[in-house]
This record gives sequence, C-alpha cells and structure tokens, in this order.
Amino acid sequence: MNTSTTHHQRIAKMLFSTVYPLYLAKIEKKGRSKVELNQVIEWLTGFDPNKVQNLINEKVTFEVFFRQATLNPSANLITGVICGYRVEEIEDTLTQQVRYLDKLVDELAKGRKMEKILRGL
Repeated sequence: MNTSTTHHQRIAKMLFSTVYPLYLAKIEKKGRSKVELNQVIEWLTGFDPNKVQNLINEKVTFEVFFRQATLNPSANLITGVICGYRVEEIEDTLTQQVRYLDKLVDELAKGRKMEKILRGL
C-alpha cells in the first residue's frame, strides 16, 4: 500500500459527511437500505444512527470520526482486498479503520448476508 505520510494525511482529513452519501448511493443502487448501512456503521464503530447524523452535521474528518469510535473487537476479522490492498496488511491504524468501513460497505453492496458482514454478530 502507498504508505506515504501524505496518503495517510489525506485519508485522515477526508470529511465523513462527504463520503457517507457516496456509501449510501453505492448500496442503494444495489438494492440495500440506509438502515442496513447504519447497522454496519454501528457494528464497526458503536455509533447509532443519531450519532452518525450528528457527526455528519458536524462535518468531522475520518480522524475525528474514528477517534470517537469504539471499534468492534471483531473488526480484525475483516479481511480481503479493498482498493487493491489487503485490509489486514495496512499498517497505518486510521487508514486501516477507514478501509474496514469501505470493505463492509462493499460487502453490503455486493449482496452479502448481514450476518456474514457483521462477522457472525
């Protein structure tokens, strides 16, 4: 993976409020719902839909978003390739967490069953 400081800073400074609608459009195009997207986000971060909306309204960066999150202890079970890189091999913690979320959204869009996405609950 591109491990440059610039790359990690760019990800850290991205606004969650900019990316969330892209996630939503991606999954809705494939027949999934906002409720399911929020369920995936809540599983990974501990944020309920109201908290997610507050973070969107506050225009927080991914850095702030994940600093406030309580990452699911099973997040390390998220494996596979996202954007051409193996999620489990990403060394920068924040970049890995963002890619965890990307991977879960991809799985949702691909029609994977929710129990599999949430790693067996």
